[in-house]
Amino acid sequence: MSRLSALSTERVHLPLMLVLTFSTGVVDAVGYLGLDRVFTGNMTGNVVVLGMALAGGADLPVLGPLLALGGFVLGAALGGRVLERAAHVWSWLTTLLLAVVGLVVLALGVVALAVGEPGDTLRLAITTLLGAAMGLQAATARVVAVKDVTTVVVTSTLTGLAADSVLGSGKGGGTGRRLAAVVLIILGALVGGLLVQLHLGAGLLLAGVLVLLVAGTGGLHARARKGEGSDQVSAR
Repeated sequence: MSRLSALSTERVHLPLMLVLTFSTGVVDAVGYLGLDRVFTGNMTGNVVVLGMALAGGADLPVLGPLLALGGFVLGAALGGRVLERAAHVWSWLTTLLLAVVGLVVLALGVVALAVGEPGDTLRLAITTLLGAAMGLQAATARVVAVKDVTTVVVTSTLTGLAADSVLGSGKGGGTGRRLAAVVLIILGALVGGLLVQLHLGAGLLLAGVLVLLVAGTGGLHARARKGEGSDQVSAR
């Protein structure tokens, strides 16, 4: 615990949010390849798919993206309400909400594996609950507020990377974390795509375990830092 408390908040929170970014890539690959072309983390993709489907796009889903969008909004709203009065950047509530996300994703993976080949109704239920979990994760990550790492999308990250590069303004800054976020969501999608070939639930199990590890590590660090602060006050 003493070693953990010696690490600064940024040195801990940045890699944790990057791990969540990787897990989102896994979940979105599972959603798109295993749940009828639905994104459960990247809502921009869902809006575009939904728009094209409503315009008569051949064989594009409507109900799945709608359910994912609805779930995401409800999950994000819940996260915002719970963390509205959070006293710290990473409080016990942050740990709790991320643990809920991890448990939901993990449980969905177990259910998918137990069923074998989920039917349409179960796929839609998984889509909705995954959307809610990703919305809850996004709202929680928003409070943790690691710059350029939202954990669910990289469009703004790519914009900042290009705009501040030598080809843009030349300002630089944040290049490493931006590149890491982009690369990790790609790698997550790659891993998720490979795991879908084994089973729909395999990627969800991996993503759930990763989110739970993030919740546990972040919670331990917050407790260690809080304990260190209390010890310093007592020493004075």
